[in-house]
Amino acid sequence: MLYIVGLGLGDERDITVRGLDAVRRCAKVYMEAYTSLLSLGLDPSALSNLEKMYGKEITVADREMVEERADQMLREAADADVAFLVVGDPFGATTHTDLVVRAKNMGVEVKVIHNASVMNAVGVCGLQLYRYGETISIPFFTETWRPDSFYEKIQNNRRLGLHTLCLLDIRVKEPTLESLCRGKKVYEPPRFMSVNTAISQLLEVEELRGGSAYGADSLCIGVARLGSDDQKIVAGPMKKLLDVDFGPPLHCLIIVGETHPVEEEMIEFYMIKSSAAEDEQ
Repeated sequence: MLYIVGLGLGDERDITVRGLDAVRRCAKVYMEAYTSLLSLGLDPSALSNLEKMYGKEITVADREMVEERADQMLREAADADVAFLVVGDPFGATTHTDLVVRAKNMGVEVKVIHNASVMNAVGVCGLQLYRYGETISIPFFTETWRPDSFYEKIQNNRRLGLHTLCLLDIRVKEPTLESLCRGKKVYEPPRFMSVNTAISQLLEVEELRGGSAYGADSLCIGVARLGSDDQKIVAGPMKKLLDVDFGPPLHCLIIVGETHPVEEEMIEFYMIKSSAAEDEQ
């Protein structure tokens, strides 16, 4: 059987009791490491903490392994219990849905054990979950690739008065373009998009598109390390959030739509306070 186990958002202790029971029964344990990361990261000491608590050796599964060589893991799951650990909830990324489809097509039994994810934990900022529109992803821009397909989705959400959750790019073990051209993969250093970079890119797209979907004065909420003891939540206009130090990853951003009075009360706790000079202007 293949167990797909959600780990939650903080550290190794956020696994559910049911998830821990499943992991401890398994002959082999893999941990997905590219759609998200626990706050403790993936350095050897962090993995050691996971292995110590779970009582199992853990194999880190990068994007290449999951998307290109998943059949090996599924063949193992056909003969023994195998756990695939996912930060957040198992269905927070489409890759994991594809994994379930492939497993079922191979006749492998699948059991999913859910946990908290950014999609529900983001409620801590005070915005009501049922008032969100379509979630978007913002990739890192390059000199030659500056995609803006998310713009219409934000525009549609804003037209309906809905909030927009922006998931920010994570690049872990991504091959460089030059190495792909040479046929021998060399990987980029890990990169994690910050709230500041996301806002800069969003404002660049708005300037180019000119559809008034949002602007420098649009109210947003920046969130860092959601679910961890040191999570950081700051609300304010885009132009002010640009200067906030949100600290280490992972970050996400919410573009606020129309708000209910109760939402406004909650947001006020996180709002950047204006200076006396600004109040006089």
